[in-house]
Amino acid sequence: MVNINALGIIFPNTYDELVPQLVKHRTMASVPFGGRYRMIDFTLSGMVNAGIENVTVIAKKNYHSLMDHLGSGREWDLVRKRGGLNIVPPYAQSQSKVYHGRVEALYSIVNFLAEQKEKYVVISDCNVASDLNFAHLIDAHVKSGANVTMVYERAEIAKPITTDNYTFTMDDAGRVTEIRWNDYRMGVQNLSMGVIVMDREELIAMVKDAAVQNRMYLERDILGPSLKILHVQGYEYSGYRARIYDIKSYFDENMRLLCPENVAQLFPTERPVYTKVRDEAPVRYAMDCQVHRCIVADGCIIEGEVENCVLFRGVKVSKGAKVKNCVLMQGTTVEPGVTLDYIVTDKNVTITADKHEVRRNPEYYVMRHFSHYVRPGAKVLGTTGHFNSMAIAFRNPDGTVVVVAQNALDEERPFEFADPDAAERGFKVTLAPRSFNTFVLD
Repeated sequence: MVNINALGIIFPNTYDELVPQLVKHRTMASVPFGGRYRMIDFTLSGMVNAGIENVTVIAKKNYHSLMDHLGSGREWDLVRKRGGLNIVPPYAQSQSKVYHGRVEALYSIVNFLAEQKEKYVVISDCNVASDLNFAHLIDAHVKSGANVTMVYERAEIAKPITTDNYTFTMDDAGRVTEIRWNDYRMGVQNLSMGVIVMDREELIAMVKDAAVQNRMYLERDILGPSLKILHVQGYEYSGYRARIYDIKSYFDENMRLLCPENVAQLFPTERPVYTKVRDEAPVRYAMDCQVHRCIVADGCIIEGEVENCVLFRGVKVSKGAKVKNCVLMQGTTVEPGVTLDYIVTDKNVTITADKHEVRRNPEYYVMRHFSHYVRPGAKVLGTTGHFNSMAIAFRNPDGTVVVVAQNALDEERPFEFADPDAAERGFKVTLAPRSFNTFVLD
C-alpha cells in the first residue's frame, strides 16, 4: 500500500541529553550510524517509502550538521513544488521559541499545519533505527478507527532511559488503557518507539488547547489523561531495531551490523534506506593490509590491520596501525604505530602514536567558527566588497553580530568591516595567511 494522505513530522533533538559525547555539535538525528548513514535516514526513508511526500523537521539546536546532511531533500525525492522537505529551526516565526516538549514544538508550526491538506500526521523521533513500514502503520490506524495509534516494541527498559521513557498497558483488543512515563519496572514492557499517527485536525485542536494550559508533552500531558475519551491504539513493531540511549548502546548497535543477517533485516531491498550522496572514490586497500569482518565506507584508505570495525567515509588507517573493535567516524586518520581497541572517534580527528594524542583535523576547526559563535535563530546578513565570497556575517537573536572571514592566500590581507546600521561596529584588521577568523561584535 502506498499512502499519500499523510504528512510527516520529525523531532531531531529528542534524547540529545542521552548521548552528550555525540551531540555536542550535532543532533541525535544527524548522529552517524552504520558506516555511511545518519539516524534520521531511517525515519525519513521509511516515510518516503510509504509515499509520504510532505515532511517537516522541527529543529531545536545544533542543527547545522543536520541541514548540511539533508540539504534540499533531493536524495529522498523531496524536492517538490508542494510539500517536500521543510526544516524549521528555532525562532522561525516571531512567536516561536526553543521548545521543551512536543506540544511546544508543534504549536510553533500550528499555522503551517492548518494550511496542509493531508488527513493524517505521522510524528517520529530519531533515536531508533528500524525498518518500520509506515504504510502498514497508517493502514492499521485507519482500519482500527482509533483517534491515535502509538508504536511500541516488546523490550526491557535499559537503565539509562528509566527516567526518560513511555510504556503502555493495553487490553486484549490492543487499545491503550494506561500510559506510564519514566517506567523503571524490570522485565519486558510495551516500550514506546516514539512514533504516533493521528488525524491532522485533531492534532491541531489538541495542541492549541494544551498550549493555553501550558502543557508541553504530548503523551504525558494530553494522551495519558484522555484515554477514557480518546481511542488510543497500540501498534507492535517486532522487526529489527537499533535504539541509541548512551555511548555504549551506540557502539553495540554499530557492532551488531557486522552480522550480515542484521544488515539484511535493517536494510531490506524492497524498502531502501536513502542518505546523502558523496562522490568519493572506492575503498583503497594496500597490498599488505589485513581486513577482517568490517564495514568500510567509500573513500577509505586501508594500509594497516583492521578487525571488527565500522569505518565511515574517508577514514585512513596507515601502515603499521592496528585497529580492532572500533567505530571511526568520517575523516578519521590513524597514523603509523597506533593500536586502537574499543574506541569511538568523532569526525575529522587524527590519532598519533608518538605523542599519544588525538588531534582534530582542520575541517573541525573551520566548523567551530560557525557552531561556537553563531547561535540558533541567527540571521544571515548581506555582505558586499572584495571579501564578499570569503566572508559571511550573522546577527544573533541577542543582537550581537558575528563575522567569519577567510584568507585563502599565502600572504596577509587587510580586512575591513562596516555595519551601516551601527557605525561603532566597524573595524579594520589584517588577516593572517591561509586563515579562518571570527569576530564577535556587541
